[in-house]
Amino acid sequence: MSQQHKRRALVSVSDKTGLAEFASALVALGFELVSTGGTSKFLKDSGLAVIDVSSYTGFPEIMDGRVKTLHPKVHGAILGRPNLPEDAAAIRTHGIQPFELVVCNLYPFEKTVARAGVLYEEAVEQIDIGGPSMVRSASKNHAYVGIVTDPAQYPRVLAALQAGPLPLPLRKELAHAAFEMTARYDRAIANWFATQVASAEADAKQAPTESKFPASLSLQYSLADELRYGENPHQSAAVYVRSPSQPGTLATARKLHGKELSYNNLLDLDAAQAIAREFDGPAAVIIKHNNPCGCGVADTLAEAFERAYAGDPVSAFGSIIGFNRSLDAATAEKLCEPNRFVEAIVAPQFDDDALTLLTTKPKWKANVRLLTVDFAAAQGGALEYRSISGGLLAQQRDDTSDPQIEWKVVTKRTPTDAERHDLEFAWKVCKHVKSNAITLAAGGMVVGVGAGQMSRLDSAQIAVTKSAGRSQGSVAASDAFFPFRDGVDTLAKAGVKAVIQPGGSRGDDEVIAACNEHGIAMIFTGRRHFRH
Repeated sequence: MSQQHKRRALVSVSDKTGLAEFASALVALGFELVSTGGTSKFLKDSGLAVIDVSSYTGFPEIMDGRVKTLHPKVHGAILGRPNLPEDAAAIRTHGIQPFELVVCNLYPFEKTVARAGVLYEEAVEQIDIGGPSMVRSASKNHAYVGIVTDPAQYPRVLAALQAGPLPLPLRKELAHAAFEMTARYDRAIANWFATQVASAEADAKQAPTESKFPASLSLQYSLADELRYGENPHQSAAVYVRSPSQPGTLATARKLHGKELSYNNLLDLDAAQAIAREFDGPAAVIIKHNNPCGCGVADTLAEAFERAYAGDPVSAFGSIIGFNRSLDAATAEKLCEPNRFVEAIVAPQFDDDALTLLTTKPKWKANVRLLTVDFAAAQGGALEYRSISGGLLAQQRDDTSDPQIEWKVVTKRTPTDAERHDLEFAWKVCKHVKSNAITLAAGGMVVGVGAGQMSRLDSAQIAVTKSAGRSQGSVAASDAFFPFRDGVDTLAKAGVKAVIQPGGSRGDDEVIAACNEHGIAMIFTGRRHFRH
């Protein structure tokens, strides 16, 4: 910047976190502050001298603040290149005083439209115009201007300014961050408008809007960490976090202890959290290779864990475990028993005593990863994405509750109350097992799982084998219909007393007849839960 001009910073922010301290430090470094509207008032209330933009431009803020920084003296002060003769002449002729720094973040559009019941007009007024214009101008002219768009940048910017003018590498970095911000902002607005257009079209056709997807899809994710490797050591991998972040999701989890997480750890932790969230009472789930090998519900978390672990103790070795309650000392003691090895645990919280036990008592204490996630903040029904070669699949997550009012008993025998309880439990677990899926349960615990097979009969046979005789008196859940009676015959031979499945096969009559022959009660849910 030319030395004939005073150091000036243009400050116009929606998020005022840390602003008073940052602005005070700028003043101490010799900066004059130029500001607008609410930011100007905030700075003045903080005891700082501020030049209002309207005083600098000689033009008042108009149209209820819609027009305040959209002025040549503002953008000339941001875009001007004082070292170029033509720009320098324009600066002198028009009384422009260049800005060395622009501090700007944008109206909270995403937070506004995320609120239930927000009015269309209110959302429109949260579309920032002047802010993105200043940010883009400053980013383009990063050779002369530093652009600060995030309170998290304040300490680093101040440290650099205290050593002299902002170095060019830092200005480039700040410009990159600024363009990322405006790209996210514009995409959020475009996505919102897509829902408004789809809603209007649906209203005109009197059709539901749930099936509408935007014509184009742009997703914003920020790199959170590079992982040691992917599913296998020869594959590189990284984890990204959705921007803006989604509360209650695994990507927002906080690690309390343990070594770095792997690609496979993260997949299994996500599965553990998803299943644990299915239950209202204390629940524990044990995951191995993205499938539940054990799950239990009980009056206490410790008992729920014991039931989950007993489901398949062999497979539970080196597993990922999820809990839907704060992990207490009694449960931690069970986890630390001899010959039990755990890779990672996710729970809403860890009691202090439990945290001490898990990080000091077991032989695997140094490495076990302990993560907390706000389960209550998670929202159902969000879209999930999966890549295919050259494209992307999108669908609504299968995490909403099934309406039991649609369930119907289709056999002569009705399930007992105990069987009904176990059927409901098995059904919640089964939807998270890889297809074709059969889940056996008894007494609030999973006793056998058949997962990922090419035929439902194979899955039934595997679930019976894994139950090690505990299938006697159990119930079974199937994620999709039985095409033939052979699956039911296999379950009946193993002692299964009740079955829950979607129904809808051409062979339903044959399957129902088989259940009646064996004295098995069967419920049709009317809803399939394939998981590929």
